Amino acid sequence: MLQEDAVFSREKLQEQVRSLNCAQKEKQIAPENAYVSFNNSEFTIVPETEGNELNTKEAYQMISGAIDNEAAEVDLESDPKAYKKADVTRDSAELQDIVNAYNNLTKANITYTFGDETVTLDGNTIKDWLQFDEKGQLLQDDGAFRQHVVDYVAQLAADHDTVGTERQFQTTSGRTVYVYGSAYGWKIDQDKEVAQLMQEIQSGTQTTREPVYSMRANAHGINDLGDTYIEVDLTEQYMWYYQDGNVIFESDIVSGLASDPKRKTPPGIFTLYYKKSPDVLRGTKKPDGTYSYEQPVTYWMPFNGGIGFHDADWQPYFGGDRYLTGGSHGCINLPPENAGQLL
Repeated sequence: MLQEDAVFSREKLQEQVRSLNCAQKEKQIAPENAYVSFNNSEFTIVPETEGNELNTKEAYQMISGAIDNEAAEVDLESDPKAYKKADVTRDSAELQDIVNAYNNLTKANITYTFGDETVTLDGNTIKDWLQFDEKGQLLQDDGAFRQHVVDYVAQLAADHDTVGTERQFQTTSGRTVYVYGSAYGWKIDQDKEVAQLMQEIQSGTQTTREPVYSMRANAHGINDLGDTYIEVDLTEQYMWYYQDGNVIFESDIVSGLASDPKRKTPPGIFTLYYKKSPDVLRGTKKPDGTYSYEQPVTYWMPFNGGIGFHDADWQPYFGGDRYLTGGSHGCINLPPENAGQLL
């Protein structure tokens, strides 16, 4: 019983609570939240740890109440609020959603096909793109993860794109030449591929497919020209049309005027845009609305901007040295009867 002249100081009580042995910082272990980690080949929830960090405010309330009730002792262990608890527990629905999402993510298996070659992206590689702290806690960083996907697709393109590369080519006449192709070959559409790959990883997709291409060639491998193509020999002034490896058409030609850089036929590898019959070929448009030239043709097959194959009944002959003095504006001129076969 308190004496009548005794004075109860709540400030003193607060000081006493803070001075308790169990309230000393060096004696306390803070609770730790539950978290997601990767163990035994799967993502799991690591349970929270309770610790023994005193909730001094709650302890003060308990002791103060005991004094008011004239209790002889206080059992802090009897009130779960007396000690601080983890904010995130093993029962967290949010943590379970993360576990489900990331376990699904590492199930993804995407096998890319490049002709006879395959490249597989599996869960082991995907897992290596994730970040963990020193105790193994998953650190969610969507931006960093996406950058790994971007880098992976960029490496696929670096390894397999052929647009803009130089190719060794064996000509029909037996010469070995090197041809640069900036408008022909395989080219992965990296933005679209990243978007599709992100979606497939997140959904745990298992599939075998080609990457998303913005440009396609006839074949994979060192010779991506395949065995169906047109060979134009600007030196020999001759062309061959190969289909499945066999010559099905050949002809003398007249290429661009060799002495004029603006009219000289540029070498390279190109893809035929379309075929049209008839058409009118036009030169540069002048200020008065007319063209530097207009030439009706029966057969028109463009492959490099305004350059293409077409009939040229005005040429006195084809092949030989005609291109040196009577060359075209860059197109491949063909005898009318032969141009019709090509169309």
